[in-house]
Amino acid sequence: MTQILHVHPEQPQLRLIRHAVEVLQHGGVIVYPTDSSYALGCRIDDKDAIDRIRRLRKLDKEHNFTLMCRDLSEVAVYAVVDNAIYRLLRAHTPGPYTFLLHATQEVPRRLQHPKKRTIGLRIPNNIILQTLLEELHEPLMSTTLILPGTSSPVIDPEEVCDELSKHVDLIVHGGVCGFDETTIIDCMDSPPRVIRVGKGPVEDL
Repeated sequence: MTQILHVHPEQPQLRLIRHAVEVLQHGGVIVYPTDSSYALGCRIDDKDAIDRIRRLRKLDKEHNFTLMCRDLSEVAVYAVVDNAIYRLLRAHTPGPYTFLLHATQEVPRRLQHPKKRTIGLRIPNNIILQTLLEELHEPLMSTTLILPGTSSPVIDPEEVCDELSKHVDLIVHGGVCGFDETTIIDCMDSPPRVIRVGKGPVEDL
């Protein structure tokens, strides 16, 4: 049965966050809030959990997964970041942006785009998620919580509970999230190119 943790959106209870980490470390799939919408997540090296998420969202093999990272130093472990890209990341993180970058060997091949070998990277501006990442001590594999047959992310945690109570191991209930997806910036191009306008402003990009 799916567990539901009611976590304070501004002062997350550390014992609840640590319980969520334990669920992840034991192969769990969780739902959690971000600075844009709710998302599905698991550990990056957990093949079975990733396959569960693929089936739940009905994702094809070319779907670009995203790694939620604690900070820029962690991003640099999993993606190739030159000086220009570093400045771009520093100016726009933490925030509702996803950066498509060339993956390093630290990223499991199953998470990379099969042809481009890219990975999405995020440094989120959400205190619940930031606390979770600090306790996890590694990036979180993430994909926006968009249910099959719909086009918009789920924003209401009560709806999440109704729809996914039999399909995920734990739901981190952190209040109502926004309904916007992130702004996606393709850093494989020079200069970087905005390929989806979302919650993150693009005027200075």
